[in-house]
Amino acid sequence: MQPKAVIDPKTYMHESPWVPSLTVQTDGTWPPGQYMLKLVSSDGGATFVPLVVRDDGSEAPLLMQSAVTTWQAYNPWGGTNLYTGIRGESATRARVVSFDRPYGGNGSGEFLIPEFEFIWFLERNGFDVTYWTNIDLDAQDERTLQHKAILIPGHDEYYTVAMRQSLEKAGDAGVNLAFFGANNVYRRIRLEPSKLGERRHEVNYRSASEDPLNGKDNAQVTTSFREAPAANPESSLIGNYYECNPVKADWVVGDASAWMFEGSGFKNGDKVTNMVGNEYDRVTPGVPTPENIQVLSHSPVTCKGEKSFADSTWYSAPSGAGVFSAGTFGWSPLMDEACPNGIETSPPCRLQKVTENLLKAFAAGPAGAAHPSQNNLAKFGIGQVRSGPTTTSSRPATADTD
Repeated sequence: MQPKAVIDPKTYMHESPWVPSLTVQTDGTWPPGQYMLKLVSSDGGATFVPLVVRDDGSEAPLLMQSAVTTWQAYNPWGGTNLYTGIRGESATRARVVSFDRPYGGNGSGEFLIPEFEFIWFLERNGFDVTYWTNIDLDAQDERTLQHKAILIPGHDEYYTVAMRQSLEKAGDAGVNLAFFGANNVYRRIRLEPSKLGERRHEVNYRSASEDPLNGKDNAQVTTSFREAPAANPESSLIGNYYECNPVKADWVVGDASAWMFEGSGFKNGDKVTNMVGNEYDRVTPGVPTPENIQVLSHSPVTCKGEKSFADSTWYSAPSGAGVFSAGTFGWSPLMDEACPNGIETSPPCRLQKVTENLLKAFAAGPAGAAHPSQNNLAKFGIGQVRSGPTTTSSRPATADTD
């Protein structure tokens, strides 16, 4: 019997002060990749433990990144996370969450949706890929330069300043970036040590006035990236800008002439049913956005009573890197659709062809140089974007519910 959770009365952080009951030793017989360990108790209970086995010497063209800081932000084990507090009270939500505890629910974090489906697609199609987590991005940014592309299949929302700078450094060096989800690089966090090691505590006050670094080290204050005191909206890196949730809407092809649609059979106006949601991003005039951004899909949505659009986007960086953003959580889950005869007429199978085109180009080198983006905002009635820093938006994001 292990002791109950320990609660920090200042930050409402829960930790499990447990002693090890099982040790699993990896060695060279374990292929690098994503694992899910299943623990079964003597009374029939069971839970999972996710594990990533890295190969730090790998030069595989594709590097897939798991968003474990987001998994931990939503982890309810012990009674609090970064969203809800004791007995569901928002006032007692955690300001710090700990990796020194299990994941609640089935123990898998957010691995099974949507990261598993994307890994399944990569592996069954024979892509040369290796794996790590966004904690590794914080700790070992130089390893990004060993690869041609960084793939982010899911919900990679919670970032340290160092993590974001690592992605920017990679892009500046010609490494392609692909975001197959939405609401990425949105919350600014810090990682601090626990008794068990480095980067075990994830700090996110959300209010600058609460953060003890406010006025002392403003770059590290844990508001959202788009907010003061050190505003740096995610759109300057990703291309599109998080807007709202929840939604459920069809994904609508906007520019089927773009190179990644080749061979897919998609035409302008074609739809993938209910692919947009539950959160979405869009190209937003008034926020820092690459001037050469190209809209690939432009999908009508209604969120909290207001009409808008969700956008999948592509842009080529000055380094030659290509940056793709799906702008919806609905992309990766469709990667496990069965397409036994190759490209079929079903929209999910056509989407898999688009994904295959993207990954092949990314694995070959700087895809933005090979396939330069073309600004097509006028086609969709989107006003010209700004390349300079600003935090204004035509519509504020629903930041408290993402």
